[in-house]
Amino acid sequence: MSPSTPMLGPVGSYVKHHFRHFNAAALVDAAEGYRVYLEQGGKMMVTLAGAMSTAELGLSFAEMIRQDKVHLIVCTGANLEEDIFNLVAHDFYERVPHYRDLTPQDEADLLGRHMNRVTDTCIPEMEAMRRMEKAMLDVWTKADQAGERYFPHEFFQQVLKSGVLKPSYQVDPKHSWMLAALEKNVPIVVPGWEDSTLGNMYAAAVIRGEVKNVHTVRTGIEYMTWLAKHYQEVTKTSTLGMFQIGGGIAGDFPICVVPMLHQDLELTEVPLWGYFCQISDSTTSYGSYSGAVPNEKITWGKLGVDTPKFIVESDATIVAPLIFAYLLGW
Repeated sequence: MSPSTPMLGPVGSYVKHHFRHFNAAALVDAAEGYRVYLEQGGKMMVTLAGAMSTAELGLSFAEMIRQDKVHLIVCTGANLEEDIFNLVAHDFYERVPHYRDLTPQDEADLLGRHMNRVTDTCIPEMEAMRRMEKAMLDVWTKADQAGERYFPHEFFQQVLKSGVLKPSYQVDPKHSWMLAALEKNVPIVVPGWEDSTLGNMYAAAVIRGEVKNVHTVRTGIEYMTWLAKHYQEVTKTSTLGMFQIGGGIAGDFPICVVPMLHQDLELTEVPLWGYFCQISDSTTSYGSYSGAVPNEKITWGKLGVDTPKFIVESDATIVAPLIFAYLLGW
């Protein structure tokens, strides 16, 4: 079946007309590849590294989820929690446009005000992190006392479902990708969740004795075993593609499920990833995973010779919303 003509809105039409060469052309190729892949029956996993939630990617990513263009999400613990931080404390955030000019004393002054800086944006500790900590402590301790265990994202979803944070919402809920994923029942995997603000708070709760069983929050290895089963189930009827925003564990963890199934479990009939795109400003260097070109993944049994492969070497906070706008008909 030949691909249909894309239905483009003003943003997509601008991109299609003006983005003709170099990284601009790679952006269009990746977006078209994504569109055609879904049209032909493929399913898509999107991975989030960096601070994409603090960059408010939810403005476009949430709609991608609602329009069934995302079927699995893998993200860092930071992106998981920062979508909710933004949801409940947006009005208390502060931008620091001239962050490059800050002195060490300027940074110390921000610390004194409990404003944690992410490049040009400061997250307010009391309004965002401590508010979320209280809600999470409630569900952690309740599960711990009942002898129950859940994945990190499931605890977040329990809090969202409870409605306890609703009075604190400061952005339109339709701009929260976590709420969209909950609404559409899109699975979430969070490798290395321990490396996050709430992960640190959980460790502190264990040390204080408020949580007795450290494994009340399920582990990364359990995420991988879940992902292995999920991948096999999905690929019975379609292939699964990978749209990787940034690098690091958010991308490396899930892509490895295929060579694990092939090489460690000897399930050689499981298909390779059906599409691959990475947006990254990391350059290829000695041992860099984030900067590794897609072809390197062939040697690891992750991608095939004929897998559609794209790499856009640019700022993901610019590229990802443009690709999503293209796909959404904006």
